Formats: sequence, structure tokens, C-alpha cells
Amino acid sequence: MTFGFASSAAGSVNPPAASVSRLARMLEPAEWAAAGIPLLRAPREVVSGLHSRHRPVPGTAVVAVLDHEERLAASASFVPRPAPVDGWEFRNALLAHLRLVLPHDLRRRTPVRTAVLLYCREGDGQWTQEDGAWMWGLRDACTLHGLRCGAYITLTRGGWQVLGEGRGGRRPNSASPPAPLSEAAADPGPSPLGGGGGAVETLRRTAAR
Repeated sequence: MTFGFASSAAGSVNPPAASVSRLARMLEPAEWAAAGIPLLRAPREVVSGLHSRHRPVPGTAVVAVLDHEERLAASASFVPRPAPVDGWEFRNALLAHLRLVLPHDLRRRTPVRTAVLLYCREGDGQWTQEDGAWMWGLRDACTLHGLRCGAYITLTRGGWQVLGEGRGGRRPNSASPPAPLSEAAADPGPSPLGGGGGAVETLRRTAAR
């Protein structure tokens, strides 16, 4: 009884408004799964290609835009500035880097390109509040740039995981050396990250670390 009373009393204290706002700017796994995020046809190839291009270390975000055939149109990597976990801050960072590497598609009635986010971090592949904030930020940045919101992928020491889909693998991981780009994009069928080589290399040079 004493424990229950103490818990109730603690719950009556209102959390700071800033904390409430940050909590509102994140998506729970169930919300993400219900959002109709399009599935990647070849997630391993997408992850391997981005890992080879950007060589992310823990704390690095890689945002990539895929065309309707799941070919890479543009990508950028960056390390967000130290700040409280907040989807609004993440949205602004993603939007800023999307604007650097790709014109917006706001004039289209229906988005034809899809943005995916690979976030390299410590810990395991299970959902965290930080992941929820990145999901919120990705969804909002896509809306403001005229893109479809695509997969959110974590890259940890244990491997990669497409959150909300239950698909993942052990390699690449945050500790594995990047494969040569030609090997990462190799595939017996059409490569999701093949094509547009010159444009892709130009975009890679503009990507912020």
C-alpha cells in the first residue's frame, strides 16, 4: 500500500513542458508499423551500399533517397549536434541535408521517391526513444520535401535491423569494415544501389560527416 501511494503521488507531479513536447515528437513501434511504410525489396543491399559509401560510426545518421526502382538518387551522412532527443531537431537536420543533395518534389501530386534513414548507434537493435524521435523526424522531413517516408534502419555492433519489419542481419554492422562499393552493390538482378554512378559519387562528396 505504501508503494502504491508513493507511486501515485509521484505521478501527480507534472513533467516539464519541454519534456512533454519532446515525448510527443516521437513514434512508438506500433504507430510506425501502422503508418504504411513501404517495404524495401532488398534491404541487405541497401544497407551494404550505404555502409560502403558513408562508413558510418556510432552516432552517424545516413539519409538516402531511392527512386521507384529502389535505385539510389542521393544520400548524405552527418552527426547530429549534441542535444536532448527531440524529433523536431532530427527533422530539421534531415531536411537540411536533403535540401543539400536533392531538389524537393513538392510539385508532384504523389511522391515518387522514397527516403530511408540508417542510424548507426550503440546498444542493440531494439527500439529506443531516440529511434522514435528519428522516426518522427524522418516522417516529417519527407512530408516537407515531397518524399515518401521509407524504412528506418538501425546499425549496431550486433548488425542491422529494419525496425517495424522484423528484418535484419549480422553484417554489415557498426564494427565491420565497409565492403568495396562494387561488392556492396553486386546482385544477380537489378541492383538497388546501382546506376547513376557519376551522380552518386558527386553526391557522396557533398555529404556532410
